[in-house]
Order: sequence, then C-alpha cells, then structure tokens
Amino acid sequence: MSATKAGVLVALVLVNVAFVIGWIWAVRRHRLRGRPDLPDIAIGSLTTFLDTLGIGSFAPTTALFKFRGRPADELIPGTLNVGLNTAAFIETLLFISAVAVQPLLLVSMVATATAGAWLGAGVVSRMRRRSIQLFMGVALLIAAFFFAMTNIHELSIRHGNFIHFLDIFPPGGEAFGLAGWRFIVAVSVSFVLGALMCIGIGNYAPLMILLALLGMHPLAAYPIMMASDGMLQPVASLGFFRSARFSHTSALGLTVGGFVGVPVAFFLVKNVPVPIMRWLVTVVVAYAAITMLRSARAPATPASVALG
Repeated sequence: MSATKAGVLVALVLVNVAFVIGWIWAVRRHRLRGRPDLPDIAIGSLTTFLDTLGIGSFAPTTALFKFRGRPADELIPGTLNVGLNTAAFIETLLFISAVAVQPLLLVSMVATATAGAWLGAGVVSRMRRRSIQLFMGVALLIAAFFFAMTNIHELSIRHGNFIHFLDIFPPGGEAFGLAGWRFIVAVSVSFVLGALMCIGIGNYAPLMILLALLGMHPLAAYPIMMASDGMLQPVASLGFFRSARFSHTSALGLTVGGFVGVPVAFFLVKNVPVPIMRWLVTVVVAYAAITMLRSARAPATPASVALG
C-alpha cells in the first residue's frame, strides 16, 4: 500500500474516533435514549448491501424511512450521515487498496468532499422542516435520474449498436488519474457533492458519471467514493451531534445493519445482478421523492412550525 493511501487510512481512523466520541457526547448532552428496532436494522442491512455494490444507500434509506413513516423528515439527513457512517468506514477499509487510483487525485477529492460536508452539515442543521422536505424531494429525483442513466449507459455498452441511441453518457476511458482542467473540475465537483451529501444526495452515481465524462476508468470511482464517504460522513455527523437533528434509535439500527449488509455484499458482489437492483431502487426512490414533495406542499401543522 502506498504512503498516500496509508495516510488516508490513518486520517479515516482518527476522524472516526472523533465520530464515536461525538456520538457519546450527543447522547449525554441531549439525553438521547432508546434501542434500535428490527425494522431499522433490516433497512440498514439492505441499504448498506446496496451501497457496497455501488448503488448507494442514502436514497434507498430515505425511501424506506418514508414508507415506514419515521423518523421525521427533518431528522432524515442527520440520521443518514450518522447511521450509515460505520458502513462507509468498513467499505473504505475493504476497497481502498483494491484499485490503484492517482494518489493526489484521491487525497484532493476526499479533502474537498470532507470540507463540503462540514459546510453542508452546518447549513442543513439550521434549515426549516419544509425546506428540508423540498431539498430531499429534489435530491431523491436527482438520485433516481442518475440511477436510471447509469442503467441506460450499461445497457448501451452491453448491446452496442442495437440501442446506440441510449448511449447518453460516454463509457469512460482507461485513465486512473487526471491532470490540468480535468483535475480541477473533479476536485471542485467533489466539494459540491460533499455538501449535497448532507441533504441526502449520495455521491456514488454522480462520481461515477463525472469521472467517466473526464475520461477515467469506471473502476477509478470506487476508492474515491468509498474514501470520500468514509471521511465526510463522520465530519458531517459532528454538526448533527451538536444540534441533535438526527434520530438516535434509527441511526443505531442502521449502524447495526451495516455490519450485516457490507460483508455480505463484499463477498457476493460479482454474482449479484446490480442493474436489476438499481432499476428497482429507481422506482422506489422516485415514489419516495413524490411523497416527500407532497409532504412539503401540505399545510404546516403547529408541531412542524415549532420545529422549523
């Protein structure tokens, strides 16, 4: 393993130590109580399984939360970052050494994504309930779009000229690094994606498409997106710990589920029909987006006004 990747792993461990300390502090400071229940653990197991396959976990977790009716909409962004952080940590440990991506690009994109997450968490923690619902609804629609485009892109590659008109995105190049303006674009967009993670837009599909557009090999996205999430989610969580804008019990359930979903997907990744799963997730996420936007349009209740 290169010195750069070793440094990233050391930073990953340190920031996750801060994450654990921050959660313990939040439990004591805000007197958080409760134990995870089976539905939250099941959601965590399923969505971290999808996450390890590269499908992402934020959008499907939000969709399942909406189907279940809890936690409250304004608590979902914080719950996603806190509850899914452990899975991101495990994924980074498993995958960061699997692909030899350009060290400078890896470190730069991880650093800017982390900075974006820190900024984004501070903004989201002070947003009103209806604003969060609107942002989350749009975020889910964007996620569904990226899921669909990723599947269409894969179909166009698989079938070639038979469905050439579906080849919306280029298949990507063979590079595992970037230079010049491409490097600057990748690092800048990584900052934006880090901030958007705090309102529920996962960065997996956008990163894959971004790097493909810039001429990189599709596999190059994996160590970058794993390491980015592994760093930015605990940083974003520190902001949510201060405000207590997350569901403690649901986050615990997602954390426990991560210890099931990630290892299973890691060993089965080569045998799972990912495109089929992504299409199913696309339908679920699109429905959840419509539900979230309808909730934002509904008349405000006294409770929601108080929360805002």
